Amino acid sequence: MKKESQATLFGIVGLGRFGTALAQTLAKAGKDVIVIDKNESLVREARQYTDYAYVANSLNIETLREIGLQNCDVVVVCIGERIDASILTTMSVIKMGVPVVMSKAISSEHGMVLEKIGARVIYPEKDMALWLGRKLTSKNLLDIVTLDNNVEIRTIKVPEHLIGKSVEEIQIRRRYGLNIIAIENREKTTTDIVPSYRFVPEDMIIVIGDAEKMDQFEDSIDD
Repeated sequence: MKKESQATLFGIVGLGRFGTALAQTLAKAGKDVIVIDKNESLVREARQYTDYAYVANSLNIETLREIGLQNCDVVVVCIGERIDASILTTMSVIKMGVPVVMSKAISSEHGMVLEKIGARVIYPEKDMALWLGRKLTSKNLLDIVTLDNNVEIRTIKVPEHLIGKSVEEIQIRRRYGLNIIAIENREKTTTDIVPSYRFVPEDMIIVIGDAEKMDQFEDSIDD
């Protein structure tokens, strides 16, 4: 499978609770996802949300290449319970030249080995999988804090095309019902936000509001 120009292709190896939740989150966000597991029933279920679901009894580099995992921009190895398979599979994916390789660890010792071979280590539960999926599918999203009633606080990097514009000009409150509660730039944080403030390079805005409206705002600044 070939990557489309400027598209992001994700690979998920292992369809346990974490891998399934992450794959579903990415697919729901409209991303192309390759999923791999030895369990046929889990793979069959995965075909409800991705066309690229494969049964693989062996996770050697030849099998992974045949499936097309080397075409991915990001691969997440989600087989932490089988430490030997986790480490060997992670090594194979790194050897294939995938730009970003993340691997699930079940202990600090397991994580140390994964770090040494070049993987980004995660220690997830299902909620962490959902958070990671949101983080991977956003160009600007840096952090999320979920409050009650679908309200979130997010840290969002100000894109280049908004540099020089004022808080008033982007009309985030009128158009989206969101409020900027702080502006960060490197180590400086400003909480006294005035409408005339003009954004400068490396600004990050901390925004609070409805999660769906936040998504709409993100989509508008990505265009």
